[in-house]
Amino acid sequence: MISNQILQTTIDGLKNITRRELSVVEREGKVVASTEEDMQNQVLNNIELFVASPAENQLVTGFQYFKVFEGGNIEYIVLIKGEDEETFRIGKMAAFQIQSLLVAYKERYDKDNFIKNLLLDNLLLVDIYSRAKKLHIENNVRRIVYLIETEVDKELNIVEIVRSIFPAKMKDFVTVVDEKSIILVKELKDTDNREKIESIAKTIYDTLTAEAMSNIYVAIGTDVKDLKNVSSSYKEAKMALEVGRIFEESKHIVNYKQLGIGRLIYQLPMPLCRMFISEVLHGLSMDQFDEETLTTVNKFFDNNLNVSETSRQLYIHRNTLVYRLDKLQKMTGLDLRNFDDAIVFKIMLMVSKYMTYKENFRY
Repeated sequence: MISNQILQTTIDGLKNITRRELSVVEREGKVVASTEEDMQNQVLNNIELFVASPAENQLVTGFQYFKVFEGGNIEYIVLIKGEDEETFRIGKMAAFQIQSLLVAYKERYDKDNFIKNLLLDNLLLVDIYSRAKKLHIENNVRRIVYLIETEVDKELNIVEIVRSIFPAKMKDFVTVVDEKSIILVKELKDTDNREKIESIAKTIYDTLTAEAMSNIYVAIGTDVKDLKNVSSSYKEAKMALEVGRIFEESKHIVNYKQLGIGRLIYQLPMPLCRMFISEVLHGLSMDQFDEETLTTVNKFFDNNLNVSETSRQLYIHRNTLVYRLDKLQKMTGLDLRNFDDAIVFKIMLMVSKYMTYKENFRY
């Protein structure tokens, strides 16, 4: 079904060109779009008689009536004020325009449903290929899924903004699966490399940030060459979004292929995580590490275990940093100046962060 806003925009444009008053009415007599402020009751009363008649167009009391069909059924009635031949031609053109919009929106709706069911694994393998053929969607084409998450006002049509970013690409599909998530299934060229894939994500992020002025996150799945694998790319994008939210809160663009060790930790069962934390901390809990200690450790890791550079960036004396590291070693038995111990502590911090996230978002 075409939105009333689209219908109104269409007839407003036609009025600006033709200088004629037009209205679009549902078969039950409800006005959905009009260039006139008040439709005459008599005119609307004639709708029922016109719908019942076999005629596709009719002239009644100074108005031309035109039927618009969808799937063999009357979907709309177009009304135009005037009795002359020119008015008849304009009315015919308006009805044809709305008929074309119905066809286009129906095709988009059918494709949107197909893509949505494809992403959610709701189709049998045989149905994927047969329906794709009917909808003229190629199978063996390189595609990738971008998952866009936003919390913007519902009145802002983010889906249309995303579609407008790639106006010439009729083989790309944009759909929604919930209130916050928008999915772009993007066709790629054989020459598109990782840099190109990430530049597309940056274009989406920059455009939506400028339009929506809100937090936007873009996650990237892996590229696939078969329609049946598009759902896998979508699942990978979902995982990338969540893993990025846990381990890299400051990043707004996350690529599944660059999740690193976070992807492994994300798939660990909670009992194993608790066992690992207990073994590393020897009964201690994360609550026993103050903010100063954790800030020092994270900065030490950021500087590749370089004591001089870390102390410089923290604006503390080198001996103060050494004192803090020694204190941590007494608590845990781990010397972070030792590479192996540093790895263990780093993984422990990530596992702890993962556990906190899972506990806070428990159903």
